[in-house]
Amino acid sequence: MNPFSVLLSYQAEVEAKIEQSIPILGVKSQIRDACEYALRNGGKRFRPALVLMVARALGKQADVSEAALAVEFFHTASLIADDLPCMDNEDERRNKPSLHKVFGEDVALLASYALIAEGYRYLAQNSETLQLQRVSFANRCGHLCVLAIQNVAHNTGLFGATGGQFLDIHEPNLSLSALKDIMHKKTVSLFEISFVLGWLFGGGELEKLPLVKAAASHFGMAFQIADDLSDMQQDLKNGRKANMGLLIGVEEAARMFHKETHSFLAVLQQLDIQGQELEALIKTLIQKTEECLA
Repeated sequence: MNPFSVLLSYQAEVEAKIEQSIPILGVKSQIRDACEYALRNGGKRFRPALVLMVARALGKQADVSEAALAVEFFHTASLIADDLPCMDNEDERRNKPSLHKVFGEDVALLASYALIAEGYRYLAQNSETLQLQRVSFANRCGHLCVLAIQNVAHNTGLFGATGGQFLDIHEPNLSLSALKDIMHKKTVSLFEISFVLGWLFGGGELEKLPLVKAAASHFGMAFQIADDLSDMQQDLKNGRKANMGLLIGVEEAARMFHKETHSFLAVLQQLDIQGQELEALIKTLIQKTEECLA
């Protein structure tokens, strides 16, 4: 069973949106084909699904599909860059040749740039969509778009995914605080984008944005710790030290995981939204992690 079965309906929606986006990438060319190859390379579509899920928990029927698509474009761009020989040097991504193995390193790098730019365009477009939809908060959609761009820029730049990738390949003396910093920048950053975009374009109260970011932090940390616990043997074999279970031990990592999940559920209560799907998602993650540790 898919450990994130609650996401299945959202995944279908994201896949349909990706298919609609392909012709908009322009006339057929090598770089356009490279973008298409990367976007159609599967995956759980976890992060864009979270955008949709957060927005629907607000109950305002706002169309946030373009913001969700933007998140998938940002995430795909980061994976293209991570796979390059000068980064993680991965020959495969999801059991298929990495983009640079098919199209070359130059095209892969340019494709990642193109997808990032397209992602920002979709943020602006979602603001226009909401104005046309005449949602109750349409009069402040321009301001919401600015806040969205600010958050994405922060979480994809030096203080987010880019800075996290640097730390991952230029590993510091790996203390607990250093590993937490890597996890926040590499993993939590993209989850924060998902939660914040869903909240902003879904019509959430701006005063609660700090709580939304806290929810994303707890969720992202729990997700990464769970991933570390399931990957311990593989990381040990590959000599990768940046694994919470290897650094502090399975028991302490499991304790930290449960602390993050409990904190996430507590913040959901504070947000006072219809978050049953989000609750189900974290509870599924708890169940699968406990099975992994049994």
